[in-house]
Amino acid sequence: MSAAQVRAYAANAQEFAEAAASDLEAGRNIAATSLAIHAGINSADAVCGARLGKRAAGEEHDQVLALLRQAGPDGAEVERDLRRLLPLKTKAEYEPDDIGPSVATKAVERAQRCAAVAWRIASTTR
Repeated sequence: MSAAQVRAYAANAQEFAEAAASDLEAGRNIAATSLAIHAGINSADAVCGARLGKRAAGEEHDQVLALLRQAGPDGAEVERDLRRLLPLKTKAEYEPDDIGPSVATKAVERAQRCAAVAWRIASTTR
């Protein structure tokens, strides 16, 4: 993965995290949670790309957790939050049930932490 791709994934992560925060503020908990998940996934792609030169490309998002564990301390930091975000994906995107404000708030906080790591790494990737 090129440095430009790493920066693009980090930028996507930041955009998703910002949109998640905006939707959370507007009371759109399902959208906020879904966007938070995508921020986490894009953050993982940026970190894995920068540290390992590749990203998980399979249908199973859990594959990325194994790659993150190989990506050093930055990977471990993102893995901790992404591990908590991924189980919300089905509920946020495919089930009719609402997502409570506290769950959405935690999801957005996790996404922001992930995006911050991705952005920090991308800004130093050449």
